[in-house]
Amino acid sequence: MNDQNKNLILATALSFAVILVWFLLFPPEEPPIAPETDVIETTEGELAAPPPGGVGDTATPAGEAPAPAQEIARLPIDTPRVEGSISLLGGRIDTLRLKDYRETLDDDSPTVPLLSPVGGNGAYYALYGWTPAGNLGFDDVPGANTEWSVESGETLSPGNPITLSWDNGNGAIFRRTLSIDEDYLFTVTQSVENTTDAALRLAPYGIVARHGEPDTAGFFILHEGVVRQSDNSLEELGYSDLPDLDFVEREAARAEVIDVAENGWIGFTDKYWMTTLIPQPGQSFQSVAKYVQNAEIYQVESRLPAITVEAGATGEVSTMLFAGAKEWETIRDYEENLGIRNFVDSIDWGWFFFLTKPIFRALHFLNGVIGNMGWSILALTLLIKAILFPLAYKSYVSMAKMKELQPEMEKLKERAGDDRQKMQQGMMELYKKNKVNPASGCLPILLQIPIFFSLYKVIFVTIELRHAAWFGPFRDLSAPDPTSIYNLFGAFPWAAPDPGTTLALIFIGILPLLLGISMWLQQKLNPAPTDPAQQMIFAWMPWVFMFMLGGFASGLVVYWIANNTITFTQQYIIMRSHGHKPDVFGNIKKSFGRKKTAEAAAGKGKPKK
Repeated sequence: MNDQNKNLILATALSFAVILVWFLLFPPEEPPIAPETDVIETTEGELAAPPPGGVGDTATPAGEAPAPAQEIARLPIDTPRVEGSISLLGGRIDTLRLKDYRETLDDDSPTVPLLSPVGGNGAYYALYGWTPAGNLGFDDVPGANTEWSVESGETLSPGNPITLSWDNGNGAIFRRTLSIDEDYLFTVTQSVENTTDAALRLAPYGIVARHGEPDTAGFFILHEGVVRQSDNSLEELGYSDLPDLDFVEREAARAEVIDVAENGWIGFTDKYWMTTLIPQPGQSFQSVAKYVQNAEIYQVESRLPAITVEAGATGEVSTMLFAGAKEWETIRDYEENLGIRNFVDSIDWGWFFFLTKPIFRALHFLNGVIGNMGWSILALTLLIKAILFPLAYKSYVSMAKMKELQPEMEKLKERAGDDRQKMQQGMMELYKKNKVNPASGCLPILLQIPIFFSLYKVIFVTIELRHAAWFGPFRDLSAPDPTSIYNLFGAFPWAAPDPGTTLALIFIGILPLLLGISMWLQQKLNPAPTDPAQQMIFAWMPWVFMFMLGGFASGLVVYWIANNTITFTQQYIIMRSHGHKPDVFGNIKKSFGRKKTAEAAAGKGKPKK
């Protein structure tokens, strides 16, 4: 076996092995209040005692249940992009739906829910409050079950804030003003008016809590759980990581607390949605990830330093809450305009972020120009192939020169006989004399692997690809090909097999079929290798890949088909420019002829004369 064939088989095997492993790994698949802690005396700017260990439905006195959700007074939230409500019990932001997104492609599908109140399955909400310090007790500050009154406002909408108030009866009047922009950003201003004749000390906090572990995609490629920026450090914690955190006795929970000096945020991220607490840039705070074990509640907190409110004065603190879709452009604008550090990294760009970020930005730009994500993927393929063309050109030229050297290599093989060392030395001299690098043919193939993975990541995790249509039946490029051989691509009235089933992998769609054909035609640019083992590998490879990628996102398969087609065209033109005329149809005929010969040799048939 000569070096050219060895290199080709090595590159093929490497590509096949990496994608096979990828396919196997990523198949197309409120806590009780903590025992009261002693009040911690603090100096100005120092963090006070933590907020209560839990803020959920069990945070009521023993034996007392929270009021049913339907009996709790609410204020509506209505903006161009979200709708929901705020509960006056605790002042929680606990009902929110995203108007621009539906659960499925059906026209009558409900909009996507993000937050949900206590009392139902999967309660998920944001709550704000104060931790007492100095001579204040927990009864003197508003908590999870405080009944707030409406001071001003009726419906929370852009330009129309609402203000809630609560008088503790001991000379402190608490107010909470909530406002929202046109997208997904709430601003929460907490204030306390001190009508007593003594200074008050207390510390504001914000909490986002999830009751029970939510349903997740469960893919290794995707992070779902806690994500936070702490000054210059980005950290991701999965839901399974939180129960393994160190137990903090005064928290009565497992928790990880990080001191943030001036810029950060913390929240829960799903595949496409996120709820994040964001203190004002420049504000120090403690970033807390917490798990309350006996109630199975996952919780994140932002704890701000204690403030002193002098007698007759009013103190206030303003923070932000992002609750919505992880749209790159929206999040980027918040990062740039509000100074929220690395907020765009709340999108899971992965290990290949240096590729996924520019690939996404290019795809996002092309989609803005073209207005169709499918055609944008094809345009992106052309762009990537243009960038890689100098390397591809050298590769194809090297392969053409290798073919020109084939007769001399055969003579060298005859002269060397079984002397492998002599054969290797002769081939190296031949390569050096003719300035041929046999490894250069593998480079474009190896470069395609991280690009392929990065594009798969972009298609899988970015919301811009969710439900992105191309044409006809291709209404969601982030989902597998919806067509199927089973119903002759929609010609028959019965439905295609459900995605993820064995039948769906067998009865593949039109895109995987075109992928297999494009790989097969690309092989036919060159005669098949003479070695039977190599022939078998090359013969099966397009069809194995075809079935392997049948369950991948259709947008990724579109990219691969386009990439194969452009590669075929480039290689054909370059080979002809160097005097080699690929006989594609002749190679196809020969491959069928060899098959018949093999069948005849096995006693299964006779070759035609």
